Amino acid sequence: MSQSITAIIADDEPLLRFHLEKMLSDLWFDLDIVAVCANGKEALDAIDQHQPDIAFLDIKMPELDGMALAAKLQKSTVAPLIVFITAYDEFAVKAFETNAIDYVLKPISETRLEATCEKLKQRLIQQDKHSAPKQDQDVLSDLFAQIQQLSAQQQEYLSWIKAYKGEDLHLISVSDVLYFKAEDKYVSVYAKQNDINITEYLIRSSLKELQQKINPDHFWQIHRSSIVNVAQIEKVKKDLLGHLCVHIGGVKLPVSRSAQSLFKGM
Repeated sequence: MSQSITAIIADDEPLLRFHLEKMLSDLWFDLDIVAVCANGKEALDAIDQHQPDIAFLDIKMPELDGMALAAKLQKSTVAPLIVFITAYDEFAVKAFETNAIDYVLKPISETRLEATCEKLKQRLIQQDKHSAPKQDQDVLSDLFAQIQQLSAQQQEYLSWIKAYKGEDLHLISVSDVLYFKAEDKYVSVYAKQNDINITEYLIRSSLKELQQKINPDHFWQIHRSSIVNVAQIEKVKKDLLGHLCVHIGGVKLPVSRSAQSLFKGM
């Protein structure tokens, strides 16, 4: 593959778009990211304009989601190879893993993304850019049907958190939550109040149980004792020893070594 390979990225989370683009630039130096899009409509326009070799598509996006966009691309004679970006757990994703189309789980693992890049390189060697093989279209049809089935089975994530302050029970919108922190047998919930004050609440649940009920697109576990709301992160800083800390709600939370890949390149 002597000529440059082109790709687009489409994801409605700015931090995830940045994270994926940076990781791809590190793993595949001659991959040319020709467009970075915030929704499916922007991605469709970018594909029409640039006719990229590869499209990294979030499954859930506003205006036109990844599945709907993939369905539209089935009708094109110059459809790119598609890699879905998804928050499905690995069990579910295994059901639709194929040689023609791959997936990347959120939060993105560098090791997994590297394997995806190798798979894409092999596919591009085998196929001419301007004539997608018929079996690729068949695989896309099968994959599309399987993802629709999985979508119907996908659990609904919490929109509200029931938490205690003293003896009083409160109902907290997950969008107001800054972070969760494990404390002995309880989990502390730190949330905004009136967009100014930060209040601590308690929930009688383990961090592991809570993690299964909140959207992994929006909440990242950065340490065995803490989960943060990505949209509420103020900044991420590295100290002189190379340790990362997340600044959120006026406090600094350490990032474990295993979670540092979430912030690679920042």
